[in-house]
Amino acid sequence: MDSNGSAPSGAGHGGKGILDLIVPKKKGRTVLLKGRVLIPEYLRKAMCNAVATSGGGYVEGASALSDRQEDHAAPSSPLIVFVNSKSGGRLGPALAGHLRDLISPEQVFDLNETKPTDFVRHGLGCLDALAKNGDQCARLTRERLRILVAGGDGTVGWVLGSLAELHLEHRGPCPPVGVIPLGTGNDLARSFGWGASFTSKGRAAVKDWLLKATDGSTPQPLDCWKVSIRTSTKEPIKWPHALKPQQHIPLSTEEEQDEYSASFEGVFYNYFSLGMDAQVAYGFHELRNRMPWLARGPIANKMIYSGYSCWQGWFCTSLSTNPRARGVSTVLRLSVRKKHGDDGWEEVDVPSSVRAVVILNLQSYAGGRNPWGHPKPENMQKKGFVEARPNDGYLEIFGLRDGWHTSLVMVSLLKAVRLAQAQAIRLELHGEKRDRAYMQLDGEPWKHPLDPNGKPVIVEIGRVSIPSTMLKAT
Repeated sequence: MDSNGSAPSGAGHGGKGILDLIVPKKKGRTVLLKGRVLIPEYLRKAMCNAVATSGGGYVEGASALSDRQEDHAAPSSPLIVFVNSKSGGRLGPALAGHLRDLISPEQVFDLNETKPTDFVRHGLGCLDALAKNGDQCARLTRERLRILVAGGDGTVGWVLGSLAELHLEHRGPCPPVGVIPLGTGNDLARSFGWGASFTSKGRAAVKDWLLKATDGSTPQPLDCWKVSIRTSTKEPIKWPHALKPQQHIPLSTEEEQDEYSASFEGVFYNYFSLGMDAQVAYGFHELRNRMPWLARGPIANKMIYSGYSCWQGWFCTSLSTNPRARGVSTVLRLSVRKKHGDDGWEEVDVPSSVRAVVILNLQSYAGGRNPWGHPKPENMQKKGFVEARPNDGYLEIFGLRDGWHTSLVMVSLLKAVRLAQAQAIRLELHGEKRDRAYMQLDGEPWKHPLDPNGKPVIVEIGRVSIPSTMLKAT
């Protein structure tokens, strides 16, 4: 008997619950899922309307809606899903259809139609307004909300960066984020237990993932790193989405102010890199944009990527060119602050053989590899290293020499060139020996012109004080 003197729901039926007796098992799991994630209709429609109208009308309508709160209960794990329908080859649109069917159309957003910033500002703004007006269902839905992102690392980073606005505007709490991995590397997904890739088109697999996002995962912090770039170039640059122009801050003299004509800022969660790996990524992205029919999924992407690596010289360098001449040390001056509060910058020597410098936050790179590895305890103590984790407040900085060295590093036969572990990083890029540099931020590459007669490009990286929150799949 339960506390009310009634028999438990499964008593007398071989341990089966009432739900199992009323509906078939598969349908019962769908009912269970919707009971956990489905936001009451009046709330989800109010949020969608707020996003569609850029916030117009939802504050005025808050009083009319909030008088219905007693008729509704907030779900235990309300879920909003963002889908990058261009990720995963042809899988994105089919996946979006399953998600809308399993949850509701109002809780699934196609990122090619709705930006995550619009949802954060207006969709969550709607919930905040209703909660402020006394709607307890809206308040609990807002507090319990979880986000699921179907896409690659760049897509996940885009959503995390948009959610960071909540911290800046003191609009907590910030919803934790889970992943349906549809990209090529999926290192964020790997690092938090969501697996290497999601390739199934079946409805049952999608349902399992949704249940994992609601009941099979726990929030865990993830360090977020701010990148600031100052440049004096007048040439147009195709910046990645993660970097936004900032209001120019005058420097110490009028001459310096003219030379540093632009400032850009952004954040990353996985890695920042400079050199040959970014050059290959840039070529691959340009090719994919010109001929999207070539990139039909992760396997095709990796084959094209490998071919581009060879063609651009990552493996095969012309006999007339010394590989060391392409080392990033010809353009780069690298400095670090190893601990918070250190005075000044400590310069780090970059060997001339290194052709790519990677600054890594996760212990997963290029599809689940760990180039930093696991230094021996005596080496860690000697160099002042700490155990690498995605929320330890440190970045790992290492170098890759060429494609052959990188290939052996990725299969753990060789070590990457460990350069430093730091809490703040400064890169100066000089143009005396090259007219361009290639960089990438969480998989988004760009080509940056270098001016031999101008000021160096300055890149500074530091940790954001408030970490993001991921869902760790268990």
